[in-house]
Amino acid sequence: MCRVEEAIPNPQVLIDAVTTKMPFGKHKGILICDLPVYYLEWMHGKGGFPPGKLGMMLSTVFEIKTNGVGKILDEIKMRVHAARK
Repeated sequence: MCRVEEAIPNPQVLIDAVTTKMPFGKHKGILICDLPVYYLEWMHGKGGFPPGKLGMMLSTVFEIKTNGVGKILDEIKMRVHAARK
């Protein structure tokens, strides 16, 4: 019998995506959550996202935005920034 493990989402990835700025490239300095979809699609098509935490944030934002649920990021961004005031 094959056992499929459930993927447990890590909310910290979303928090990091709304507080971390892109460290390189055309959109350097832009929050990861604010990167345009065309840029994420371009990165994905050029061989994928970089390894590690940055790649996890980029791929998560890519999946959220390309599936039409980008408002989730707006809500998290609003709550995180309000909590920091």
